[in-house]
Amino acid sequence: MTTAFAHDRPAVVRLGLRENAAQFALLVVVNAFVGAMVGMERSTLPAIAEQDFHLAARAAVLSFIVVFGLSKALTNYTAGRFADRVGRKQVLVAGWLIAVPVPFMLMWGSTWNWILAANVLLGVSQGFTWSTTVIMKIDLVGAGRRGLAMGLNECAGYVAVAGSALLTGWIAARTGLRPEPFYPGVVFVAAGLGLSLLLVRDTSSHVAHESGLSALGADVLTPGQVFWRTTATDRNLSTISQAGLVNNLNDGMAWGLFPLFFAAANISLDRIGALAAIYPATWGLMQLVTGALSDRVGRKWLIAAGMWTQAVGIGIVILSRGFAGFASGAVLLGIGTAMVYPTLLAAIGDVAQPSWRASAVGVYRLWRDLGYAIGALLAGITADAIGLAGAMWLVAGITLASGVVAAVRMDETSRYVPV
Repeated sequence: MTTAFAHDRPAVVRLGLRENAAQFALLVVVNAFVGAMVGMERSTLPAIAEQDFHLAARAAVLSFIVVFGLSKALTNYTAGRFADRVGRKQVLVAGWLIAVPVPFMLMWGSTWNWILAANVLLGVSQGFTWSTTVIMKIDLVGAGRRGLAMGLNECAGYVAVAGSALLTGWIAARTGLRPEPFYPGVVFVAAGLGLSLLLVRDTSSHVAHESGLSALGADVLTPGQVFWRTTATDRNLSTISQAGLVNNLNDGMAWGLFPLFFAAANISLDRIGALAAIYPATWGLMQLVTGALSDRVGRKWLIAAGMWTQAVGIGIVILSRGFAGFASGAVLLGIGTAMVYPTLLAAIGDVAQPSWRASAVGVYRLWRDLGYAIGALLAGITADAIGLAGAMWLVAGITLASGVVAAVRMDETSRYVPV
């Protein structure tokens, strides 16, 4: 493994959240800016597609999520491999550099293809930056508190998604859909890039240290073996991957169809922004509880129950007719997602060994974020065929079934964590 430059290495390598508190906290802040970048689009892009570019078909409106999901998923896979080969910090900085043009393209893009191109770059940037902050936090904390570490990471990211969605919805309601709602994106990119370049230290030395501690009996796997183990042959890793895919499938549906569903119920643009923020805000804040809880009670049943809770939340949104009902369903969807999201990442860390863990995280995140593309395609096509509510019921049913798969097929992975 090629590590980062010598000045990025701490003098004494220690594993643990408390032992690495300063770097961990810095990475939490960096991931908040990563989340804020994608949150800019949550309350505005479906409306921009319809009002500025006059896209009528739901599949066309949701095309920005498809290209975002595909580019992010593929980049997640390469991010894991690059992180193992060249070091974590270099991948993180590269992700921020790729994000630089995104807010300007969203502000001034004259055709829908410009918006799609911006979302390709956004997906690549998110794949590099978010994947790397996840991997680096797992590197820093070691085995004992992975759930808490992932809860803190994902909390920061998704609270920032919510805050950014609320902010851009508020700005759009007062100034119009473009360009003002995307001005904050310039600040997000500058802050994330500056912190990553100047203050973040590489964690490859922590990986080497942990690998040394667990070298006895460690597997040596090729990239292809990691891919197939995480995708299909290991019952725990592959179950985790399918749950992640379905989780983001329903998130892709919520991202694309919820604003249209709320607009059809005569909800105003600023209140749509509030609803778009409630779901990721709940998701983000609850991960402070659920991530640590998974360290204490285990991963399996939080994952299965979380998928079922998401399905119920989607159903409540469909059956509601006003803001209060929509908000209740969004809260429940956020709680279910919070039960699942950090727990899946912690479970990957339980099973995968340090020498191939970053690559396994990359494969998992490949499948998970393909869920955005699959969910947007499925939601768009079925919404055009059977209506918004029908498409949402279909996604709720798939989510319910995914929880059953986790309950039946997955072992309790926290037993892999050394005491």
